[in-house]
Amino acid sequence: MKPLVFAISGSTKTNSTSQRLINYIQVKYAGVFDLRIFDGIAKLPHFNPELEAELPNQVAEFRALIESADGLLFVSPEYVFSLPGSLKNAIEWLVSTVLLSRKPTATIIAAASGLKAQESLNLILRTLETILPENSTGLIQGAKGKIPSDGNISDQESIETIDTLIKSLLECISNDHKTPSKYQ
Repeated sequence: MKPLVFAISGSTKTNSTSQRLINYIQVKYAGVFDLRIFDGIAKLPHFNPELEAELPNQVAEFRALIESADGLLFVSPEYVFSLPGSLKNAIEWLVSTVLLSRKPTATIIAAASGLKAQESLNLILRTLETILPENSTGLIQGAKGKIPSDGNISDQESIETIDTLIKSLLECISNDHKTPSKYQ
């Protein structure tokens, strides 16, 4: 059975660079793993820990999708040298859980620069104990010029970045989550 990877775009924009990148990965690796794309990031309510007792439906569904996945793929732009608020909000809904603990994860920041967003996202995910091997983090700088509106990526460096991190993610998934967790 093929592994299930859950992809989360940090952008709320229709046909964003992040979404085109996720679509490219979904097509390229269709025979290797199933990719489920989260399209509800804009619908998640603002994080409020007081809502944990009666969790909003959108949040419960988001958490269930995370739990059912064998691995996660975060693809995001960089806004003002940081993560988009929508992505940070989505992650904050997971902080009170252990859903990310020991979950094989890969990240791609596709932006003009992206260094600060990559640093921030990887710090957050490691803090929440995802399994995030070094080779499963990618940075595509100058992304708008490398990921065209038709989604057909021809930039060889970007293709190699994607291939390397997908290979790392799949190896991590196949290792059956053997990384220890402080929460177990």
